Amino acid sequence: MSVVSQILLQADDELRYPTLDELQNIRDFLVTGSQRIRIASTLAENESKIVKQASGELWKKRPDFISPGGNAYGERQRALCLRDYGWYMRLITYGVLAGDKGPIEKIGLIGVREMYNSLGVPVPGMVEAIRCLKQASLALLSEEDAVATAPYFDYIIQSMS
Repeated sequence: MSVVSQILLQADDELRYPTLDELQNIRDFLVTGSQRIRIASTLAENESKIVKQASGELWKKRPDFISPGGNAYGERQRALCLRDYGWYMRLITYGVLAGDKGPIEKIGLIGVREMYNSLGVPVPGMVEAIRCLKQASLALLSEEDAVATAPYFDYIIQSMS
C-alpha cells in the first residue's frame, strides 16, 4: 500500500483530515515519484540480465546447487529457480513503486519460509540468491537510486533469514 493510501485510510478510520505532517509525507512521496518510476523501469527492463548475472554469481559461489543432487540440478529445476528470481525482482519493483515494503510482505513473504522448507529448498540458498540479485541490480543504478532501492532487497533478505 502506498504512503498516500496509508495516510488516507488512517485519517478516515479516525474520522479526520490528514494532518500537516501527513500532508508533508504525501508531498515527499510525490516528489520521489519520478525516481521510483525510473528505478522500477530500469529493473524491469533489465530483469533477464540481472537474473542471468545473479544466478551465474550464485552458482560460482555455490556450485553444489547445480551439481547432481542440488536443488538447481537439471534444466527443469534451474528454470524454476530462475522463475523465482524473476518473481522477487517484480516484488522489489512493487515495493519501490509503492514507496513501502508492504506489498513485498503481503504478496511475497507471508509463508515463503514454510513453502521453501516444505519443497526442500534451502532458505539460506535463497537468501544468497537475493543478495546476488541485489548486487546485480544495484550495479545498474545510479548511487542515489541504489541507496533508495537497497532497503527493499535487505527487507527480503532479513525476512528470509
